[in-house]
Amino acid sequence: MEKTDMSKRNNQAAKTAARERLRIEREREAKRAKVKRQVVVACSLVAVLAAAGGIGYAVVQANKPSQWEAVKSDKIVAPANTSGKDGLTVLVGKDSAKKTLKMYEDPRCPVCAAFEQAVGTTVEKDLAAGKYKVQYIGGTFIDGDSLGSGKIGSGGEGSKSAMSAMGAALNVSPDAFMKYKTALYSTKFHPEESQDKFKDDAYLIKVADTVPELKGNATFRNALKKGTYDAWALAMSKTFDTNKDGVTGTPSFVMDGKILKTAQGSQPMTVPDFNQVVGAALKG
Repeated sequence: MEKTDMSKRNNQAAKTAARERLRIEREREAKRAKVKRQVVVACSLVAVLAAAGGIGYAVVQANKPSQWEAVKSDKIVAPANTSGKDGLTVLVGKDSAKKTLKMYEDPRCPVCAAFEQAVGTTVEKDLAAGKYKVQYIGGTFIDGDSLGSGKIGSGGEGSKSAMSAMGAALNVSPDAFMKYKTALYSTKFHPEESQDKFKDDAYLIKVADTVPELKGNATFRNALKKGTYDAWALAMSKTFDTNKDGVTGTPSFVMDGKILKTAQGSQPMTVPDFNQVVGAALKG
């Protein structure tokens, strides 16, 4: 009987110990679960606060005046090799040339790039031969700008930045300006319209380094980085937007106040078409 009672007591103690271990384990699990819930809540709160902060930052950034808005009130610095009010008349070619071809272009314009790639060499030869001078008028409407009304849009910055860079190149020489413009429009460097690569100084300098007069040119680089000709670029764009030639798109070509078009009423995008319309205008 004593052995049986002892066995019963041992079994009872074992059961009690097992229940105690189970209770302790359940309490541990409950604590772990509580801590886990607290961590999840805390992380969720951090995420919400971060999102709210991000939204707040985005709202603040959206409502801040852009760098280009601030430039509108800056004093215009005219590049060398320009004339007229604020240096907005850019003439390239021989002084002996009797007529002037106005070329309206936007640096980011893909159709301008197609024209330059197809006909640019012909224009260079005509200038060297003294057939005409070229007056460059640059617009920045692909950036979403409408400078005639004072609006700087939200379509990008590349046209304005490239225009400022071209001002820096023009300050070096007219030849550097023309070669740099050609490089910007080249198949190698001209980006898709949706890609605003020209907004980056590093990219504009990379293009400039393909032009002998601009490669490693400290004057050019300093002017670009400091935005020396940013206000000039905006003023040039305003000249485009307020032109009296009836030009509303790019590329456009005007001689003696007349927009040059093919017999089909389109822009002269090939060498034969360009030679035909310019030749007729030179005789007129």
